[in-house]
Order: sequence, then structure tokens, then C-alpha cells
Amino acid sequence: MSQRNAAVERNTLETQIRVSINLDGAGTSDFQTGLPFLDHMLDQVARHGMIDINVVAKGDLHIDAHHTVEDIGISLGQAFKQALADKKGIRRYGHAYVPLDEALSRVVIDFSGRPGLEYHVGYPRSHVGEFDVDLLHEFFQGFINHAQATLHIDNLRGANAHHIAETIFKAFGRALRMAVELDPRMKGVLPSTKGAL
Repeated sequence: MSQRNAAVERNTLETQIRVSINLDGAGTSDFQTGLPFLDHMLDQVARHGMIDINVVAKGDLHIDAHHTVEDIGISLGQAFKQALADKKGIRRYGHAYVPLDEALSRVVIDFSGRPGLEYHVGYPRSHVGEFDVDLLHEFFQGFINHAQATLHIDNLRGANAHHIAETIFKAFGRALRMAVELDPRMKGVLPSTKGAL
């Protein structure tokens, strides 16, 4: 059984969130966030990252989705940090290009111990259904702040907002899969010349 798993609970006046992950999973998932489009995006991460992810969230959606989306990102980032523990033996870096019809995005991640986000995405419209695509930036900001990772997200082309978002999340899943994978040549070794991540 994998030891690279984690469970996180986050309870605030705005949200109550439970997240569990298994980095060595089969890409299974269960999402109950009250935000169907976000569930669809997170499912891409699980499936393409081959990471088991479960998220149950109750948030102040009567106001808007901001707190819920951001806090899911925070909780997921905390879970990754916990599951990666000392980071010995991981590849550390991951990258992916993913197309979907006319859309193409690139995601590059480094579990560097330093939060940093470069997010270069332009959407042709502000919403996909009822979901405000501006909130996707908040999700990734929350994630990197608490996973302590450097993340570069670039949408290279696209005309359909749903396609653009989906390429980003699929590429994010693929990049995560590469970065958290255990490298047999690095067994027990920290992937840093500094001796700390």
C-alpha cells in the first residue's frame, strides 16, 4: 500500500473542506464541491495525473464561488506537501503540453519549496456556464502557496474557454504525474544540490 497519501481538513467561517490524495493511485476520484465545472477540471487532474483525489467541500456559494475554489486549491496544496514528505527520490520537475482541438496549453512545475506562479492565460469569455474562469487563477495560487511549488501555466492558443481550461488542467495533471514520480536512480536522494527543498 502506498505511503504517499494524505488527508487534509480545512474549516473556516466560509468553507468546510476535506481532501484526500494518493500519489501512487489509479486516477480515481470523487468530487462533491457544488461546482460541476470545477469537479470536471479536477477529474482531469486525477485521471491524467494517475493520482487518486477525493474532495468534499461546502462553501458560501450563495455569495459566490471564490472562497470555495481558493480553499480547495489551498487544501489540495497542503495534501501534496504532506504526501511528498521529505521529497527524497522524486523527479521534482514535471512538464506537459496538452492540446484539445484548437486549444494548446503548457504547464511546468517544480516542487522547489518556493511558491511561485506564472499564469499567462487569456479567456475569450468570462464564464463557462455559471463558472467564473477568473477563479481558476485563485485555485492555482492557493495550490502553489501551500504545496510550496513553482508553477508556470501558459495557454499557447485557443478560442473556446472550456477547451482552454481543460487543456490547462490536463497538462497540470500530466506535469504533476511526472514531478511526483519516484525515480529509481534517485532512490533516497533529495533532488537538490542545496540538500533542502
